[in-house]
Amino acid sequence: MMFETQWLWLLAIGFAAGLMDAAVGGGGLLQLPGLINTLPADIRVAQIMGINKFASFNGTWMATSQYLRRLRVPWRMLLPAAVLAFVFSWLGARLVAHLPTAWLKPAIFVLLVVMAFYTFLKKDLGQIAREQQLSRREHWLGLLLGAAIGFYDGIFGPGTGSLLAFVFVRFYSFDFLTATASSKVINLTTNLAALVYFVPSGHVVWAWAIPLAAANLCGGLLGARLAMRGGSRWLRRGFMLLLCLMIGRFGWELLQG
Repeated sequence: MMFETQWLWLLAIGFAAGLMDAAVGGGGLLQLPGLINTLPADIRVAQIMGINKFASFNGTWMATSQYLRRLRVPWRMLLPAAVLAFVFSWLGARLVAHLPTAWLKPAIFVLLVVMAFYTFLKKDLGQIAREQQLSRREHWLGLLLGAAIGFYDGIFGPGTGSLLAFVFVRFYSFDFLTATASSKVINLTTNLAALVYFVPSGHVVWAWAIPLAAANLCGGLLGARLAMRGGSRWLRRGFMLLLCLMIGRFGWELLQG
């Protein structure tokens, strides 16, 4: 009976995380703690990370495919940025054991608070679709951001999609829908980079990873369709809610020391 309950919780967590991540980002904030509390005690931390990344990759792939079928994204900027994100995400995953990461949570907490206030005060942020072409400077900025976000995802991870979406809205003047679709392209490559490490290392427990991935994929499908149906105004509200949840989580963890 307990085993069946674990499976039901696993599928529910995967579906909810996939839906949340596809719509506004931040699915890992739900999925990773859920896996830690649901999977058997003999599953190692590295295996939990591998299971999580495999499921996330599938959910992100589904969401990305849904967005790209209906929206145009700036491929000339995104593809080079995605390549650098892949490389730096892999490097981050390899270096994480050798880098001091204790400062990351306070830094991300401050960044989230700034993002929340800025989005709240700028009522029209991400509501107008951009029509003009990207400049050369914006293409170079994309390379820099791809490397930075990829490295962050490799060494830490939570909230990567949300950070990307905010960057595209703030610095590229994308509407929230285009920003979310663009962020998924890069997020997909950073997940793949992690799997390049986790799969050959034997850290993916397939008996748990495959059903979780199937649930994540279904959630990603529904989340992307809901986001496109709701439009940028709905995404802005969801983004604000997600930021509040992330601020609450990071703030609580900082208070706990």
